[in-house]
Amino acid sequence: MNFQQLRSVREAQRRGFNLTEVAAALHTSQPGVSRQIRELEDELGIEIFVRAGKRLTGLTEPGRTVLPIVERLLLEADNLRRAGDDFARADRGVLRIAATHSQARYALPPVVRDFRLSHPDVEFHLQQGSPQQVAQLLLDGEADIGIATEALAQYDELLALPCYRWTHTVLTPVNHPLAEVVRQGEPLTLDALSAYAIVTYESGYTGRSHIDAAFKAANVPLNVVLAAMDADVIKTYVELGLGIGIVAAIAYDEQRDRQLAALDARHLFADNLTRLALRRDAFLRDYAYSFIESFAPPWTRAAVQDLREGVSLRIAA
Repeated sequence: MNFQQLRSVREAQRRGFNLTEVAAALHTSQPGVSRQIRELEDELGIEIFVRAGKRLTGLTEPGRTVLPIVERLLLEADNLRRAGDDFARADRGVLRIAATHSQARYALPPVVRDFRLSHPDVEFHLQQGSPQQVAQLLLDGEADIGIATEALAQYDELLALPCYRWTHTVLTPVNHPLAEVVRQGEPLTLDALSAYAIVTYESGYTGRSHIDAAFKAANVPLNVVLAAMDADVIKTYVELGLGIGIVAAIAYDEQRDRQLAALDARHLFADNLTRLALRRDAFLRDYAYSFIESFAPPWTRAAVQDLREGVSLRIAA
């Protein structure tokens, strides 16, 4: 039994049993992958995969039992390597962050800048995706830390740390009637918003569920004419007059967005909570803890480790 065999099995399941993709991911040949899988099956005395001719089509019942063990073995091997590196190469390594667009674009830049200044020899990888993709990258061991508002707290394998709360804001062209009403001291209402076309986030992104819930609870129609993952895209179409925007308040920059008016909507929509997550069983290098504390200061290394070990903590988000 060797790690190449274990990796071949793991990647076969992750990549939908497509051995061509497995071979590309492992930088080897398709026959080599097939051989590694067969050798492990022969050693274990079971068939891990269901086959149709030479194609893999699924996991056998023994395969479903074996795969989690394979995942743990590879994770612990990676943990062992990281633990060694933490002592032998304390200031060098790779930090892999997965984040949604809003976090990568608006929340992370100052943190990444400061981290690079304090850890110049650490290679920084930033991957963007949906909240579910961020969670999956963590679960697959492809990211060390994930940052998102949705999804991360839904997985038992992940430790999701509350970081900060944020609200939505409404964006209109500067001379829009709604902006004028608010400037005159009138409160912004859902009824007023329902009279206009709305440009906002896709479902599952950046607090969209709270927007939908507010309109539904008030029994007010929500006319979304364009949904996007990216606040910059939303702002572009608001500037073009397609509709009024509802975005994360952090996405509005008074200097850059001079063509837009930002209307306070804190009273209309529930607060959102951004979380930072990591695998409960993954070893983190020292510099990863430094990054966590820089992004969310209450979460010191000691606080994170206590929570991973089951110590009850109360830290305000």
